[in-house]
Amino acid sequence: MVNTMLENIQALQELKRLREELDAEIEAAQDKIKAAMGDTETATVGGYKVTYKTVTTTRVDTTALKKELPEIAARFSKTTESRPLRIT
Repeated sequence: MVNTMLENIQALQELKRLREELDAEIEAAQDKIKAAMGDTETATVGGYKVTYKTVTTTRVDTTALKKELPEIAARFSKTTESRPLRIT
């Protein structure tokens, strides 16, 4: 079991390393597309529709809410549990 777990851990670490490399390549490709689009929000290229628009979102500033109105923040807070796998 120990050997199998070690092999699984090593395989996982290698996959994570590969994901980091792919993420960097994906980000570089996206940056090139964004640079090519400049201020254009929508483009059609070779059958692909590409959009690069500004999106505005509004979210509750929970830090400020907890500071200014802690009792209301507590009333509307939700506690969740998780069990993350960590390998160090």
